[in-house]
Amino acid sequence: MIKLLFKLAIVALLANAAYHIGSEYLTYIKFRDAIRDAAMFKAKNDAELMTRIVELANQYEVPLEEENVSIEREERRVSVEGWYDKPIEVVPNYEYPWHFSLSLEVLTPTVLGR
Repeated sequence: MIKLLFKLAIVALLANAAYHIGSEYLTYIKFRDAIRDAAMFKAKNDAELMTRIVELANQYEVPLEEENVSIEREERRVSVEGWYDKPIEVVPNYEYPWHFSLSLEVLTPTVLGR
């Protein structure tokens, strides 16, 4: 009986960790896709894109610092590089600082001004 309870506790801890990591990874994917859309269609210049990225970080509750993001433009190509660390509760009362990297390269439909 004790073995069964121990195994169930281990399974519960693994399920908890998978849920927390999976939900943060899903948030990361949605955030990355929103940045891709902003770079492709909505932002006309680097300052506008940076403002939009910061707004999206707040919207998705991502602890992204503006100084951890770099934007480069070359004609129709827009590159966005960045990173952030977010603590994820892997087991109850223990948070692990998970590292997320952003590396996007998109082509805009037309050449936009800087």
